[in-house]
Amino acid sequence: MISLFMTFSDPKAERRIHADDLAAATAMVGSTPGMAEGLLFTPLEQSVDHPYKADGPGPAFALQLRFPNLFACEAAMDRGGVLAGLAAGRGLPSLAGLDVTHQAMVTRAYPVDDATHAKGTVTPCSYLVHYPGPADDINAWNLHYLEHHPSIMRSFPEVRQIEIYTRIDWVDRLPSQRVEYMQRNRLMFDSPKALALALSSDVIKRMRADFVRFPPFVGGNRHFPMLTSVVRPKKSQGVNS
Repeated sequence: MISLFMTFSDPKAERRIHADDLAAATAMVGSTPGMAEGLLFTPLEQSVDHPYKADGPGPAFALQLRFPNLFACEAAMDRGGVLAGLAAGRGLPSLAGLDVTHQAMVTRAYPVDDATHAKGTVTPCSYLVHYPGPADDINAWNLHYLEHHPSIMRSFPEVRQIEIYTRIDWVDRLPSQRVEYMQRNRLMFDSPKALALALSSDVIKRMRADFVRFPPFVGGNRHFPMLTSVVRPKKSQGVNS
């Protein structure tokens, strides 16, 4: 599975996507040819406690589009396609002029003890993390991370999804800026409160203990809690989300 990430950032951290534009962006994502599933990320309505609040408020809007293979992903990134219009903020005034980046990556899914959201869950919360890099030895870095970190992540209370994303070469004609972060990962919880409770548990100490054993790298990492909605491919009667 290939994931395409698109991130819309305001350097001043003042802007957010408007409700009308979010609805339009949802429809655009749902109509993306070849997409298997889309995840839309929006800022929290209220901030929550987490260990890395110093990383800032996060992007104004972001999305993750899943494709069954790289060829389907590349085909969707043509200059005349839906994603090119989305990247340019075409018809979406609250996204116009933001800093937009994109990156295609391999998706690595890991098991959790219970993937079912609690009854009454309306809008789950994802913890988006990225490591810009580089590492001295990217293979050694990935080997360590993939062999150690997922099992620790799994022990977070009520974590519903664990995914880690690693780099690939890809081609595109999108107007947004390409980035090549060495790694991304995402944890999903039922709500911002559930995420905050999990990150206040003793599991975070194990995460930090493993962090100091990472093979040498620079660039640090960034952590952003984001509300998450799921968009299915558009059928004959609109978008199911």
